[in-house]
Amino acid sequence: MGYSVLTDPKRYIESFLKIKTKEGKIVPFKLNESQEKLYWAIMEQVEAGKPVRIIILKARQMGFSTLTEGLIFHDTATHFLHNAMIITHKDEATTNLFNMSKLFFERLPEQMRPMMKASNAKELIFENPTKDPKKKEKRPGLRSKIKCTTAGGKGVGRSDTLTTLHASEVAFWPGDILDTLAGILQAVPSLPGTMVIYESTANGFNAFKTLWDDAVAGKTDFVPLFFPWFEMQSYRKPYHGEELTAEEKDIMERFQLDHEQIMWRRWCMANNCNNDANKFRQEYPATPEEAFIATGESVFDTEAISKRLYYLLENSPVVKRGCFTYEKTVKDSQAGPFILLKNREFVEKDNGEIEIYREPEDGVPYVIGGDTAGDGSDRFTLQVLDNRTGEQVARLMRTYDEDEYTEQAYCLGMYYNTALIAIETNFSTHPNKVLEWLRYPRIYEREVPDNYTGAMQKTYGFRTTTVTRPLIVAGLVTYFRDFLHYIHDVETLREALTFIRNEKGKAEAEQGAHDDLLMGLGIALQSRTQHKMEAERTPKKKVKWTADMWEDYRNADAKTKAYLRERWGEPTR
Repeated sequence: MGYSVLTDPKRYIESFLKIKTKEGKIVPFKLNESQEKLYWAIMEQVEAGKPVRIIILKARQMGFSTLTEGLIFHDTATHFLHNAMIITHKDEATTNLFNMSKLFFERLPEQMRPMMKASNAKELIFENPTKDPKKKEKRPGLRSKIKCTTAGGKGVGRSDTLTTLHASEVAFWPGDILDTLAGILQAVPSLPGTMVIYESTANGFNAFKTLWDDAVAGKTDFVPLFFPWFEMQSYRKPYHGEELTAEEKDIMERFQLDHEQIMWRRWCMANNCNNDANKFRQEYPATPEEAFIATGESVFDTEAISKRLYYLLENSPVVKRGCFTYEKTVKDSQAGPFILLKNREFVEKDNGEIEIYREPEDGVPYVIGGDTAGDGSDRFTLQVLDNRTGEQVARLMRTYDEDEYTEQAYCLGMYYNTALIAIETNFSTHPNKVLEWLRYPRIYEREVPDNYTGAMQKTYGFRTTTVTRPLIVAGLVTYFRDFLHYIHDVETLREALTFIRNEKGKAEAEQGAHDDLLMGLGIALQSRTQHKMEAERTPKKKVKWTADMWEDYRNADAKTKAYLRERWGEPTR
């Protein structure tokens, strides 16, 4: 029995470890509901034979540090040569967690206490304290260690070899968080039996948000775990028939809460958050999006956007996801070289960059707005709108080279009835040139003055300037206010939650956030007037076909040929 308790972390913790309550009482450590959930998530990785790698986004005071310290104590107090490091955001927190581990040891049954060597640092060293080398060699002890330290010190953890790492309140670490973690992680081998846990409440859009997003996107081995405030059963206050506000009723319905939880929320907001709803959402989030709130003045109605986002997360609007495949050839003609993309086909992929929300309808006009990876951005985006209504029907988002991005834009445009394509040209004109080489039939045109004659000339592509950017933002504000139900992409909504006005009043993405999907959407909205606003009912006037037109027609696929006949009429000599 003793052996089984030693090898069962949960039984060991609940049988032998003591904790200090908020009231100052020493009581047995019994896992609460949220701690149970985290414990079994850890055990799932252990039983799968994987190194434990978990990142926790949480509400305040849910007990995850306590559980992690309990697991670390069990690991080091019952195993040989296991070294653990606990790193916190400030000295006070480091002292608190060290005292917690110290209390575990002091209240452990005497026969179960491992030998411990004295230390002046905040560490528990489980080895024979004797100074006699022969005795130490004969009976060395576990030679395991728990070390507690504060982030910000030079070279923290770089000289250690660790079995377990607990990074507490990572979002509030001083200095370069990612650089600090990168140095420490080198000390933890990527082997079964090791454990790394990041846990924190959010702190705006800093490095912890990057760590969380990468875990959610599957870019790292870390498993993302979110714990909303209402998972804590102790977060309740008595209900005496008080009238609920419209917001409280909505929250109660949305998250299936009871009156006592709503009363706790009301109490906590008034007493702990100065009646600041945004402060409550950050400290006690109901969703990850609420946790990572913007710290500046939001351009849009974040409450309405959060509701729409939550609805879409529960009711996925994605019809299919993937990208286009095609055969690419380069041809020469009298008008110069051009590119053919033949045998175009949409191939579904789980991680595809294109999401389709509405399939194209015959005769319906569509418009596409594109934002390229320029200064301050690392993503290419496209937004596809039904030009009759402005409804979002598809979007593209990922990193590319410009040629591949433009080829996907061409395929997406042809897929949506040769949609009008408007790609911004602020940082590169190359995508619009590629569209010309592809002989795409509908490219957005803007007027620019000739520097010599002053005459207005037409050129391809959308340019964001001090004149057009305020129009883009104003158009987006109207769209998000009046047509929020037309947005089907959760990533676009997430960008809207962090689109703020800076101290000078300029609308922009909060530092560390993106706005490339928003800008693509704004460009699409501004470009709509260059395309028809209703479905086609009458064929285009017939025209005499040129040699280049015949060349395009001969090399086109069936769908493109049908469009060209509709546009130019039946082939004529």
